[in-house]
Amino acid sequence: MDKKGRGQFTSEHKKEYKIFLKEYDKYKKSYNQKNHQNINEIRMIIEKYKDTAQIHLGGIPMIADDMMTYIKNDIVVFGAGVFLFIVCTLWFVFRSLLWVFIPLLSCFFSVIIMIGLLGLVGWKVTVISSNFIALMLILTMAMNIHISVRYLQFKKENPNISNSEAILWTSSRMFWPILYTVLTTICAFLSLIFSDIKPIIDFGWMMTVGLLVSLSITFTLLPVVLNILSKENTSYKDEKKSKITTFLSKVSQKNTKTIFVSTFFVIIVSIIGITKLEVENSFINYFDKKTEIYKGMKLIDDKLGGTTPLDVIVKFPDKGEEKEVDDDFDNWNDEDKDDSKYWFTRNKIDRITKVHDYLDSLEEVGKVISFASLVRVAEDLNDGKQLQGLEMGVLYTKIPDSIKKDIIDPYISIKNNEARISLRILDSRKDLRRNDLIKKINYDLENKLGLKSEEFKLAGVLILFNNLLQSLFKSQILTLGVVMAGITIMFLILFRNITLSLIGVVPNFMAAFLILGIIGLLGIPLDMMTITIAAITIGIAVDNSIHYIYRFKEEFKKINNYNATLEKCHDTVGVAILNTSITIVFGFSILVLSNFIPTIYFGVFTGLAMLLAMISVLTLLPKLILIVKPFGNA
Repeated sequence: MDKKGRGQFTSEHKKEYKIFLKEYDKYKKSYNQKNHQNINEIRMIIEKYKDTAQIHLGGIPMIADDMMTYIKNDIVVFGAGVFLFIVCTLWFVFRSLLWVFIPLLSCFFSVIIMIGLLGLVGWKVTVISSNFIALMLILTMAMNIHISVRYLQFKKENPNISNSEAILWTSSRMFWPILYTVLTTICAFLSLIFSDIKPIIDFGWMMTVGLLVSLSITFTLLPVVLNILSKENTSYKDEKKSKITTFLSKVSQKNTKTIFVSTFFVIIVSIIGITKLEVENSFINYFDKKTEIYKGMKLIDDKLGGTTPLDVIVKFPDKGEEKEVDDDFDNWNDEDKDDSKYWFTRNKIDRITKVHDYLDSLEEVGKVISFASLVRVAEDLNDGKQLQGLEMGVLYTKIPDSIKKDIIDPYISIKNNEARISLRILDSRKDLRRNDLIKKINYDLENKLGLKSEEFKLAGVLILFNNLLQSLFKSQILTLGVVMAGITIMFLILFRNITLSLIGVVPNFMAAFLILGIIGLLGIPLDMMTITIAAITIGIAVDNSIHYIYRFKEEFKKINNYNATLEKCHDTVGVAILNTSITIVFGFSILVLSNFIPTIYFGVFTGLAMLLAMISVLTLLPKLILIVKPFGNA
């Protein structure tokens, strides 16, 4: 990569790099298989002694292996669960095996083609993207239900028209609204590429390509299958009006005060909740308490001094800048004054000890290890007498290199003139605030312990994890604005009406912000998955607004009466919106079967957001249309 940055990356280097990547992937697969086999063998041994001893398996290899198992299980469970629910939904909506089979065929080919593309491109499925199959099934099914319902409604209204004409009419009428629903959803998923985190970026691209595949299949395979399998006398089975959409229609027309009071209440709750949002999460809380990962990490946290590592690097002034030097070294000959002996001065040890003791005093910190720990052991062996620089220098030269490598070199670097203090954070503490802890340590080292900002540095997994979440929070909040602006622009292009575009996006923005508010009020910290809910919710939920407004505009030209058009839309496209929303809500609810807590939160809150968006689109949106009258006076 250094050669690439300097422009020295030749075609020969590219070939070598590709060969290296292939060999690395081959080795990695072999290593993972061997690791999985070893872990299973260890667990079999543990199982034999579970009645006589309490044995926990832990460590990064075990966590990595279990995570891969979770991903594979989640893909199977989510896919199968969503598939079964879609079958039930289609049967409930159409009560016909033919109309269960046709949309399922479209979903099946969309997913198969997408899986093939993933294999060709080499995209790796991670915990974050493990639900992409479920999402593809849900979103593809929503497109198919809208087209199928519109086709059957048209056939019911025009029984003498041929199948091919009905299919052509339906495809031409539904193409633009579905195209814009796909584009708005893509806009939401593409926002994830600004996160600077590869698994999230890959998830964004996966869903973008997946939606394009679904769109292509929906308008190619579905019409062909419809033309082949559907009968000339096909009729729409749902003769009765939907009680739910009829009720919501009456609410929209007659309960103006209730709607706007509820809207005001939602805005207040959203604002209060959003102010309480925080990006604080621990790796241990990503897993169910019944999982072995959680049990092992909890044991390490409680009994072995903490889980998440944090390093404090203390840097010392150069020799010429150092003010205090032990007089012990003045007795040495110049030829004896090598770097290793000269480095061990009392003021350096005192500084290390001072920082060590401060870190050890923090409630959030478990085990602390540094060179000061070794010095204290040596002083205890020396009857409690304080070791001076000369004594430490002599001891250092007498210690064998093999021992230096294990117990001294990890904590001091004579070459770089710095010391490392290693500590572990008690990750399972409920009141732990990692970002606040990092800020406190930085502040106290500079203002209470007297270190200059350039004389210390914090590093380790805790810093990486915290920086990841903080940067993700900032990027997603900024991206949310981009998503909102992008969707508003798409509405303007589609409807060519500023007023209509604004009232079209309001219900969906409210649903997304309300979910963020609820998350904030419940005190649930945002993480790599829940932080994307708002943008994804807006992108998916706005589909309902597009379908409703597009149909309202079409019907109003015929009826020329706002209330009558509203009732007509609730009885037609409203039913499709209700069915697709229920499919999406219950489809996302399948994610609660995961062992990965962020995935569960993602499923629950995205499903809830979609439900709120559906209610808002069928109440607030039509009420705004009745008040604003964007299509002119009747």
